[in-house]
Amino acid sequence: MSDIIFISGIDTDAGKTYATAWLAKHLMKKGQRVITQKFIQTGNTGYSEDIVKHRELMGTGLLPEDEDFTTAPIIFSYPASAQLAARLDGKEINLDKVKQSSAVLASRYDTVLVEGAGGLMVPVTDDYFTIDYVKDEKLPLALVTNGVLGSINHTILSLEAIKNRDITLRYLLYNTYFDNDKTIADDTRGFISRYLAKHFPESEMLVF
Repeated sequence: MSDIIFISGIDTDAGKTYATAWLAKHLMKKGQRVITQKFIQTGNTGYSEDIVKHRELMGTGLLPEDEDFTTAPIIFSYPASAQLAARLDGKEINLDKVKQSSAVLASRYDTVLVEGAGGLMVPVTDDYFTIDYVKDEKLPLALVTNGVLGSINHTILSLEAIKNRDITLRYLLYNTYFDNDKTIADDTRGFISRYLAKHFPESEMLVF
């Protein structure tokens, strides 16, 4: 049975795109057939720039599913939250397109990694958030964090939201790219690791 995993982050610039590509390569090395998908892409008019970056980092080049937009079924031109970008483009967000695309990809690959936009509480509409989609679709989650000053707060708030909605946390992905201050980074990574072991013992922390 295919696995669909949702990738979210503690903030807009947590490093989700790089984390998604890294996790794809990590799973591919284990023999899995993996493809990535974009939940909702904003700030583009052609191909999803995040999907293009995934393929660049994965070393595959664009795939047929990219060229027919199966991997990025919803694209808005303005670089903003989905609900604002949709409004500015004069369009509505049809999440059935995302579900249908995920189903098609899951029929062809072992694992589908769906990269979200921003964090878990990014609004899709005024009354529906990204985290609601993850819960409603019963998707396991990979949360991307880092060692930036303040990231502990953002990480714990995200983890609390995940726990309160009974969402399965599959992975905690720690991005070392932002580890500019070793003292802060080491403390942050250690704290998050201990918190995860205590509150999410079934989850796996991966460092990249």
